[in-house]
Amino acid sequence: MFHRRSLLLSMFSLSLLWGCGDREVLRSGSTSGTTIGADTLKLLSWQAPTILNPHLTVGFKDWEASRITLEPLATFDKAGQMVPVLAADVPTLENGGVAADGRSVTWTLKPNLKWSDGQPFSAKDVVFTYELIVNPETGTTNAGVYETVDRVEAIDDTTVKVYFKEPNPAWSLPFVGAAGSILPAHIFAAYNGANLREAAANLLPIGTGPYRVVEFKPGDVVVYEPNPYYRDAATLAFKRIEIKGGGDATSAARAVLQTGDADLADNLQVEPQVLAPLEAEGRGRVLASFGPLSERLEFNYTDPNQVNGEGIASTLEFPHPFLTAAPIREAISLAIDREMIATQLYGKAGQGTGLALIEPEQYRSPNPEFTFDPDRAIAVLEAAGWTDSNGNGTRDKNGVELQVVFQTSVTPVRQKTQEIIKQALTAIGIGVELRNVDASVLFSGDPSNPDTLQRFPADIQMYTTGNSNPDPAIYMKTFTCGEVSQPDTNWSGQNFSRFCDPAYDQLWEAASRELDPAKRAALFIQMNDRLVDQFVMIPIVHRADVFGISDRLQGVDPTPWDRLTWNIAAWSKTP
Repeated sequence: MFHRRSLLLSMFSLSLLWGCGDREVLRSGSTSGTTIGADTLKLLSWQAPTILNPHLTVGFKDWEASRITLEPLATFDKAGQMVPVLAADVPTLENGGVAADGRSVTWTLKPNLKWSDGQPFSAKDVVFTYELIVNPETGTTNAGVYETVDRVEAIDDTTVKVYFKEPNPAWSLPFVGAAGSILPAHIFAAYNGANLREAAANLLPIGTGPYRVVEFKPGDVVVYEPNPYYRDAATLAFKRIEIKGGGDATSAARAVLQTGDADLADNLQVEPQVLAPLEAEGRGRVLASFGPLSERLEFNYTDPNQVNGEGIASTLEFPHPFLTAAPIREAISLAIDREMIATQLYGKAGQGTGLALIEPEQYRSPNPEFTFDPDRAIAVLEAAGWTDSNGNGTRDKNGVELQVVFQTSVTPVRQKTQEIIKQALTAIGIGVELRNVDASVLFSGDPSNPDTLQRFPADIQMYTTGNSNPDPAIYMKTFTCGEVSQPDTNWSGQNFSRFCDPAYDQLWEAASRELDPAKRAALFIQMNDRLVDQFVMIPIVHRADVFGISDRLQGVDPTPWDRLTWNIAAWSKTP
């Protein structure tokens, strides 16, 4: 049972969540007053969205919010079946949409589609989106998805053809899922360059989705109303949708499960001991949706303490003084008790893992995942010449102290995970300084901010990621040399650790061309094993997406291959 003081604090926190705040408000021409009832949907995203262009962010929080109004050609349901969205049907070999030689795919679009400003949607918007994403001046975060594409052609207003540079087994990656959202050419035409981040539509997007943004306070609140030009506008249940940020995961869970002041809260990184009694209140349920995501440690292969001539740290000019050595990374892996972390901090929403690639099943390696052995960790460090020569409790070698800065975002579970890992590393002679960064900064994708995932100003960072498509090609590409995030690419690469292994790249190149499914799966398993065997990164917990959902809310149908709001047009709420 919760103490009265805890409940009062929860209510106070909630009042702050739904307060007006003092941030700048961006509004479109339409506004609406606050209402309550079955026609208003209140969502809590305590890691608040900061931008609504999914091609300029690495944060799931931003993808979630933008997915309500921006749409791809198709997506995947929880069974891994492709579902058409803006497309009229799913391309196949049988219907001629997928070329037999694997070099192209043709999409037929639904007729008479319109953007939320009333302008017609056409194949030209798809072509424009491709050109904007791959333009090196725009610095988009999803450019890697489209590197296999040679060109995109509008055959007519409702037919678009994607040509690939080589036979491509991963034809379903471009324009599919949250990373495939289409942007309006008539809105972004003037921003197809280095000025892309200046576009007002990054914050007040024009989309084809069921609801349109009418108000946005970055880092605070997003307000939506029905899109009158949506193809099925008459079926929409809500007159107003609010996504509220701020607070923390625990107060968000209470708002849905205990007080009933919100309808849904996402990303509930809250210990099971806290969630269980809240769920027992009877106002809602906790939903854990397992997919391909894992919480992992990522190493910085460059030195965050050395700056180049321009004063920029973590560049390829300065390799890390000790994390480039495999024995150090192996010792860290051996010292971490993954099962204990999963059991104590995640409960039914987490399982210890050592795999880089978890789903789908055909790509899961059968090889041993991980070993917990602190004594062996100490032996590995000793054998590599790391001893405590000065008696300060931290190992050293050639004058270099084995001391790391370990950063992650601010959540109760992550801070407790940090403490557990710190204790484990301290016990084997590695000094650890903990650093916590607000999620709105860490996952912002802002190339000018030195505290983001891409810039990586620490030695180790922890976050959750995985493949967002049943085809893992783009996710596994994030470990290639060409994806290294550096200032000369405006930090747009997805390889934040700056690891580079030509042998791994060769495996990825082979998989990107292999049309035989069994041979291709074997290549992905080899890639996983290479990452695991070299301790390139340290997977810790196979983590479920955890949501708190009101008993009044209907139609929520999570899929691991898109964001929770992918089917928000089908949601409704009982009075």
